Amino acid sequence: MLINQNPQEKRKNLKTCLNSGKLLRFPGSFSPFVAKLIENEGFDGVYVSGASLSADMGLPDIGLTSQTEVVTRSGQIAKATMLPTIVDADTGFGEPINAARTITLLEEAGVSGCHIEDQRNPKRCGHLENKEIISTHDMSQRIQAIVEARTDKNFQVIARTDARAIEGLDAAINRAKAYEQSGADIIFPEALINQNEFETFRAAIKLPLLINMTEFGKSPILTFSNIQNLGYNIVIYPVTTFRLGMKAIENGLKTLKAEGSQKNLVSSMMTRSKLYEVLEYEKYSKFDENVSKIK
Repeated sequence: MLINQNPQEKRKNLKTCLNSGKLLRFPGSFSPFVAKLIENEGFDGVYVSGASLSADMGLPDIGLTSQTEVVTRSGQIAKATMLPTIVDADTGFGEPINAARTITLLEEAGVSGCHIEDQRNPKRCGHLENKEIISTHDMSQRIQAIVEARTDKNFQVIARTDARAIEGLDAAINRAKAYEQSGADIIFPEALINQNEFETFRAAIKLPLLINMTEFGKSPILTFSNIQNLGYNIVIYPVTTFRLGMKAIENGLKTLKAEGSQKNLVSSMMTRSKLYEVLEYEKYSKFDENVSKIK
């Protein structure tokens, strides 16, 4: 009914934007509607966070979500927007052959790229303690498997390393270089602790880099211009929209319970007209009207 870019076009455009040297901003989306809002505000892409997806299901981010759940939800989000969508695919959901299957499913779902990490299951949020990582060799096998499995060369394979918190910065850089040799398109260094580390990592790695600007984590929150000056290529804000939305809901529920009415909350709500505008309600209505005229 309302035709979006096809997945191949989205991936090709993402690759072109990456080659332009522009810093791309990907806020996190935990629903198709949020993805539409991200597009309407003029961002460059949509990021599907494993932490937000699991939290939205009422689960902690410790690898409890399944391959099917992640593929299904990210596909719904990708189809809701003209923007490219990148998804957190955790460890690939198993051995290299399982990771390859994950990429096949994500491609079919319309996603433009994903990152997998070098953690050992059960995985943990990248900014928490008690993580374990697999060997560089085993992670390289994961990467090689998904690179070989993809059918669209513009599907972005992003290798995330959590080694900084466990083995140190130099080891994380060495792993990134190995992952580059294994065919990764983008490197994602997780949980670097200061700007100097981000600078050092950039100087050492030739591939495009993704930076994680999550709140309440180990990394400092940097501005767009600061990140751009560092030479990074994609910045994700993985849980920002989820945290904003959940805090607003929590406060609203407190008010509703205390006052017995939502009257004083209406001014803080999205209006019906804005909701319909985002959903393109009028276009659907016109389509339905035109169809009803067909004899």
